[in-house]
Amino acid sequence: MKRSFIREILEHTTNETISFAGGLPDEKLFPHLALRASAQHVLSDARSLQYGTTQGYLPLRNKIAHHYTVEGFETTAENIMITSGAQQALDIISRYHHHEAITIEAPSYLGAMNLFDLNQLEQHPVTLYSDGIDIPAFEKSFSQTKLTYLIPDFQNPTGYTYTQEKREQVARIIKEQQGLLIEDAPYSELYFKGKNQSISALLPQQSFHLGSFSKVLAPSLRLGWIRADQKILEPLFAYKEAMDLHSNGLSQAILDHYLTDQHRYRSHTALLRKMYSKKMQVFKTYLNELLPAFEYTVPEGGMFIYGKLPGISTSALVESALKQGVVFVPGREFYHNPERDDEIRLNFTNCSAKEVYKGLTILAKIYKKEVQINKKAA
Repeated sequence: MKRSFIREILEHTTNETISFAGGLPDEKLFPHLALRASAQHVLSDARSLQYGTTQGYLPLRNKIAHHYTVEGFETTAENIMITSGAQQALDIISRYHHHEAITIEAPSYLGAMNLFDLNQLEQHPVTLYSDGIDIPAFEKSFSQTKLTYLIPDFQNPTGYTYTQEKREQVARIIKEQQGLLIEDAPYSELYFKGKNQSISALLPQQSFHLGSFSKVLAPSLRLGWIRADQKILEPLFAYKEAMDLHSNGLSQAILDHYLTDQHRYRSHTALLRKMYSKKMQVFKTYLNELLPAFEYTVPEGGMFIYGKLPGISTSALVESALKQGVVFVPGREFYHNPERDDEIRLNFTNCSAKEVYKGLTILAKIYKKEVQINKKAA
């Protein structure tokens, strides 16, 4: 089992390190005071410290279900299972489907690929473009696997977003092949232009839609969920129960109380979108100024800018950068069978404008030096 490059590199960073590596929210935007008030309210009742149910705290499941229904994706609490982050949701599903085959995007989320390896799923990568997955290749692969893992909204690592046309094409293929979709949507609320329809809404009986509060509220709550038809959700309960009986009951109760004020939550997510959009624009401006050789697609939401630095190995670049206090993730980490080594994922949500400028200045100097060395060697 290969450890996550991101986890390893974060363990070697300090408070002085400028990190473009992890998908870290801006902690200045955490609703700290509101969550503290909710925690105080919840802890006034000793029952909040008791065991809970495997499927999750019913009032919280009702609120999540209501959010789907308001958006036109009819859902009840029975369609929801609370998990310890979306990462556990992926683990539960992949354990249930162990030893099967799965179609994934190339590149794809490193944490998911590691789980699929751990649970011995045979991974079939299909090229991802800026408008979504390669449809003919996806159809060919899915006809063999009948199971797929996709991140249609502001994909990790690329930041790409599927067009509505490609969402409908993917849904059609899954329906016709009578297969299953695992749709990971941790960034779907972090849109800059408008929210997209989930693919799962087009095939509610054949999809697991995964959500998380880590990117929009606080990662340390460790709360996510699976939205699925009861027929395919209920077999997962035994796996969840065997893992941890239930997710953190105190976190669930605190979050449920916080979400009682829906206007406050909507205002918070609107603020996140506004601030992250500004941060992305700042990052883009400095990228264009300091690293004009970087080839990338401007994201429409999420947390990442992804692109190519021609002429060098970004795996070598990150080692040099770390020595000077800057970290990022080389793109090869996001491929199941790495062939490219000139791509980079950069997080734009965590650092201040000053840190972004300083960090990109350091990267630009190292890059120019590496290119010169490579030219001389050639």
